[in-house]
Amino acid sequence: MSVRAGLVAAARGAGLALLAMGCSLVLFCLSVVSIALLAVGIGAVTTPWLVRATRAQAGLRRRLARTGSGVEIDAPYRRAPRFGGGPAGVLRRCQWLLTDRVTWRELLWLIVDPTAGFLLGMLCAALVGYGAWGFVLAAGVWRPMRDVGYWYAFVPVDSQLTALAAAALGVGFIAVGLRSAPAVLRAHALLTKTFLAPDQERALELRVAHLTESRADAVDASATELRRIERDLHDGAQARLVAMGMSLGTIEHLMRTDPDKAVQLLAQTRKSSAEALDELRRLVRGIHPPVLAERGLCDAVRALALRIPLTTEVAVEPMGRMSAPVEAAAYFAVSEMLTNVAKHAEAQRVWIDMRYEDGLLRITVTDDGKGGADPAQGTGLAGIERRLGAFDGVLAVNSPPGGPTSATIELPCTLLPAGPHR
Repeated sequence: MSVRAGLVAAARGAGLALLAMGCSLVLFCLSVVSIALLAVGIGAVTTPWLVRATRAQAGLRRRLARTGSGVEIDAPYRRAPRFGGGPAGVLRRCQWLLTDRVTWRELLWLIVDPTAGFLLGMLCAALVGYGAWGFVLAAGVWRPMRDVGYWYAFVPVDSQLTALAAAALGVGFIAVGLRSAPAVLRAHALLTKTFLAPDQERALELRVAHLTESRADAVDASATELRRIERDLHDGAQARLVAMGMSLGTIEHLMRTDPDKAVQLLAQTRKSSAEALDELRRLVRGIHPPVLAERGLCDAVRALALRIPLTTEVAVEPMGRMSAPVEAAAYFAVSEMLTNVAKHAEAQRVWIDMRYEDGLLRITVTDDGKGGADPAQGTGLAGIERRLGAFDGVLAVNSPPGGPTSATIELPCTLLPAGPHR
């Protein structure tokens, strides 16, 4: 572990400790007063505001735990119902928040954070600071303190020799503080997770809500896809087949009256039949590409990369086959991402990285375009999220203005045994 990493971790811990005293303690005191004022009605107005402030503070701490220690803390909040306006709506909102056990768990966290959280956060910074104080003593500060019987830890500092011993002991304090800082910072994040992550019951509720929403999205996506297929058939192949039928009727009549015209029209009809067949093949390829069924996801993604008019590099780790629905979801997600790059990114190069690790398929598409991609702006990324949501998959997009853009999909899945797949 580098000294810099230890210093950064100790500084982060000290920052969390100050945040606990400056925000969590204040929020706890205000929340207690607000709850006490429920009896006179004032608390019904102030309590929801304080709960929102507490949840904002909790959200900040979740992000800091992720960026500082790599500890992921999911948010435990349910979707709020519609409360309406007026005093009745205010009362319903307050009642809903106070009957939510997450509110009380966060109130308990507001007690723990300024106490145990403060001590954990300040521990390593205090060790480093106390160690530095040993050097200050050795630099001559011990002289004016000689007559008061000053002790540095277990060393009585009353001469230059004992001051140098204090400095040597300070080196130990600094070393221990820097060495343990990352582990202590992680322990602080785990303490936060104990109170701010969903408990088992809430996690199950959120899981059910997510599955209900993803199932509805999957049904909507399927209905949209069926409408697209119906529209393509109606406007494309079906119209051509109807026209071919009319042409054949005309040819049947012309065979007796104008054979040369009939031969000419027959050639046009043969051309129309070839075009209709080509449209049907494209339509079938859009439903389930033959290369995906025959060669698997790896080769299908390589085929997609060859199809876009950009310089593309594909890095694919060897992997087995997955279930057909998972492969189809991943294939069409990559197809949509590459289409977005070709249409909107103004990119010159694209990199595709695909790998399977620990039950998770991860595909990253990176381009050197202008950036600024946002799933909320209707660029097709929201559709990818809905498609992946049916399989508990996620889409993460990092696209700062000016680029580059990196979009990663993750799909939990299992590899199938070797053998033929359909």
